[in-house]
Amino acid sequence: MKGLIESIQNKNTILFVGAGVSMNLGLPSWDSLLNYIARELDYEPEVFKSFGDALSLAEYYKLKKGDIGPLRSWMDRNWHSDNIKIKDSKIHKLIFDLDFPIIYTTNYDRWIERTYDHYNKNYKKITNVGDLVNLHGVLTQIIKFHGDFDDEKSIVLTESSYFERLSFETPLDIKLRSDILGKSILFIGYSLQDINLRYLLFKLNKLWENSTQSSSRPKSYVFLVDSNPIEDLILKKRGIKTFTSKNKNPSEGLQEFLKEINEGISNTE
Repeated sequence: MKGLIESIQNKNTILFVGAGVSMNLGLPSWDSLLNYIARELDYEPEVFKSFGDALSLAEYYKLKKGDIGPLRSWMDRNWHSDNIKIKDSKIHKLIFDLDFPIIYTTNYDRWIERTYDHYNKNYKKITNVGDLVNLHGVLTQIIKFHGDFDDEKSIVLTESSYFERLSFETPLDIKLRSDILGKSILFIGYSLQDINLRYLLFKLNKLWENSTQSSSRPKSYVFLVDSNPIEDLILKKRGIKTFTSKNKNPSEGLQEFLKEINEGISNTE
């Protein structure tokens, strides 16, 4: 923990935010999304979900409807309900207080950005290549790694869009390769069943293995609610230190973890 605290305090850590952080706000689950897709296509939800995984079912929706526009609109409305008050999210406030210079998120929603809006701090949202200009002097960059509701073409939701993402050669991927040089990464809001996390960890490890600077690779970290010796060894092999919580409530466990980091930084100042 000491190494992570020092890295964050020195502004040398990139934060990667997954769906678990947004779920803390009570956002609809992926299961709810698939239920909606099923009803839109006149299927019984449980029958529909037996036909494939989320990516292939979203792909089917796009083929049947022509595009994901209506689905994106439904997600946008439901992911940003007026009933959600960002000021009440202790997790988002703790993230804000840690003051990461660079935040990547695989979430489409705007709750990280709205956190910065709420606490009146400037940031630069980066969704596509056009956003990569004029970054000098920007205190906080928020990179929407799998797209943003404001840019439908950027959203990685269907099987085709995910397969395209696997090339790891988009402008955002090139930016990530540049950003990680000399920096640690902290992953929160993910589980090891999350293909996004597993893929990112694999690709980042390959980037370092192919680098002439692999011996100077900084430590990176992941917070998980559950772990086991097999997963720990795999992650360790990929250069990742695992933190887990005794609290099996995902939101409470993450909140306690972030609070411990904040308190650690405060005690060294």
